[in-house]
Amino acid sequence: MNATALRYFLEVVRTGSIADASTRLHVASSAISRQIAHLEADLGVDLFERRPRGMVPSYAGDLLARHAQRMFLEEEAIVTELKGLRGLASGRVRVAATEGFGMSLIPTAIHSFRDRHPGIRIELHVDAPATVTRMVREGEVDIGATLSFAPEPGVRALGEGRAPVVAVMAKDHPLAGRAVLSLTELAREPMALPGKDTTVRQLFDIACGQAGVVIEPVLVSNYIAGLWAFAAEGGGITIASPFTVHSSTVGHPVASVAIDSPTLDQRYYQIQTMLGRHLPDAVFAFATHLTGIIQRLDHSAERPLHAGGQGAPF
Repeated sequence: MNATALRYFLEVVRTGSIADASTRLHVASSAISRQIAHLEADLGVDLFERRPRGMVPSYAGDLLARHAQRMFLEEEAIVTELKGLRGLASGRVRVAATEGFGMSLIPTAIHSFRDRHPGIRIELHVDAPATVTRMVREGEVDIGATLSFAPEPGVRALGEGRAPVVAVMAKDHPLAGRAVLSLTELAREPMALPGKDTTVRQLFDIACGQAGVVIEPVLVSNYIAGLWAFAAEGGGITIASPFTVHSSTVGHPVASVAIDSPTLDQRYYQIQTMLGRHLPDAVFAFATHLTGIIQRLDHSAERPLHAGGQGAPF
């Protein structure tokens, strides 16, 4: 298959239209249309569903897009090695993470990693869990640090472990010394909760529904740092993962207390990479470094994080 045609095809998949792909690639729309038509003729399948508002890849198009993305990533890795960048003297690592990771854990990991490997450049993008996994699956980033309820298709986990939901409050809060709190007790406190598009809020709402407990939060925000500051100032209680609380660089003096609900234990963190991709040295090294930091912070996990080699299955 023609490499130029595949690049044009991938850009149309990303943007959803030939016109947008033309703008991003600085290539005439007619040229992109011709290359895609040649691809479809050569393969004997329709790669897109043409719709009034754009183009959506067909099943065959999805298969080809995944193959093409892996092919270009492998090409990039080979070129890097041939230019003498193999090893950890230099390189680039692209990371996508949820805000809980991006707030402190990953900056801490970047700092300590670059102390040993100052030639490595790292890019960090913070987004919702589903977006992080999509970016890994589609090759937009090298590593994803996210939370999930189940294995995700198209990615493998270099590291994973339990991420239960705990209550977070100021260190001098009257409940800070408790070993465990019930949902009923939390319902009597001012609660500050993240948005409903987060896994921690979704799991918390499910647990409350199963227990027949109604919690009306006094604060809802998509900005985790704001929730933590509110709790640290004594405004109320919020929720988070224990390994985030144990990070030394969170910036707010808070305490965490377990919540008495088995439902709140059914969440996992994952350090994800694209399924079937051979990782460049710098990417694999940083992913391993990050999982090690999380393992040391995740004191409450009953199932230990595991780190797999390059060939480890999901």
